[in-house]
Amino acid sequence: MKQSIRSYILNFIIILGFTAAVLWFALKDNFHSIMELIGNIPFLWLIVILGWGIVYAGVIGLILTVLTRRYHKQYTFLQGFQNALVGYFFSGITPSATGGQFAQAYIFKKQGIKLTEGASILWADFIIYQTVMMVYVTVLFLMRSAYYMEIVGTWFWAIIVGYLVNVGVIALLWTMALFPKLYVWLSQRMVSLLAKLHLVKDKEKTLSSWKLQVEGFTNEIKQIRHEHRLIVKAVLLNVLRMTIQLTLPFVIARSLGLPLGWDKLIDSMALASFVLMVNAFFPVPGASGGTEFAFTQLYIFLVGPGAAASSIMILWRFSTYHIVLIAGAFVFLYLKHRYDNEKYKKQAIIEEVTS
Repeated sequence: MKQSIRSYILNFIIILGFTAAVLWFALKDNFHSIMELIGNIPFLWLIVILGWGIVYAGVIGLILTVLTRRYHKQYTFLQGFQNALVGYFFSGITPSATGGQFAQAYIFKKQGIKLTEGASILWADFIIYQTVMMVYVTVLFLMRSAYYMEIVGTWFWAIIVGYLVNVGVIALLWTMALFPKLYVWLSQRMVSLLAKLHLVKDKEKTLSSWKLQVEGFTNEIKQIRHEHRLIVKAVLLNVLRMTIQLTLPFVIARSLGLPLGWDKLIDSMALASFVLMVNAFFPVPGASGGTEFAFTQLYIFLVGPGAAASSIMILWRFSTYHIVLIAGAFVFLYLKHRYDNEKYKKQAIIEEVTS
């Protein structure tokens, strides 16, 4: 437990360090211009922008609610929203967002959802989101591929590699779903190799855990593929999720008073999607540092060099990462305190009955 706390504290320090460095580079040459641009945003629009990330998390919560109601009809949107915020928090403070699903499985369990059901829900959510995201990004790119290849220059290859990494993730997931026995066989060979290299301590335990996860995932895919209405609803909600995520930079640019016409909306969304692809290269918590740098460098092609791209990046990053991270931290602390109290009360009742 103490080791986990130290790890989280270290990750927070890394996030703060990268954030401070990026802000310094973003502000050092255009501080007054950036402050003037941000300061001139109408207050109502500033509230909308800063709350945009919370709305995005709300859509994730709605998706989790829809998927969970396959098992528990009484599952509420509030529970799904809380789960989404906790997942966002732990994804944001762990390298390559590896801690999010574990935290969500924990919250599901506390909400009365079995671990196997919680894992199945999270698998379904992940594969549907990844598939929709890649289709969305592909459509955006193909709409004006020649133009994007021309304007982003050397960034184009980083975007392509990031795109291929995400395609690889999708291929991996669908391979697991379609050929589970092959995947178990390959995992056995891989774990055996890692055990020989002393990178895996408990070979049998690792193999058993991996087999259970693959079987749980494939079972979920087999069950859900026959529920067409549920799939359509989840896909549409994920399209909404992606649209909310990718349109924010354009909304910020318009609120800043930048001369960005509606004809540039698709280009803005495409550049935002390219940032998602480039994030594959930044395994640090929250992809801090790299995300901000990539965003600024790509949006220069749309709004020009100077204060504009940096102003959009600062507001975008605070809305979609820092504010939601803080909200997720508070929700997790609240839920942990609540569930701990419930546990102590149950123990007290049991002790009273048995005494």
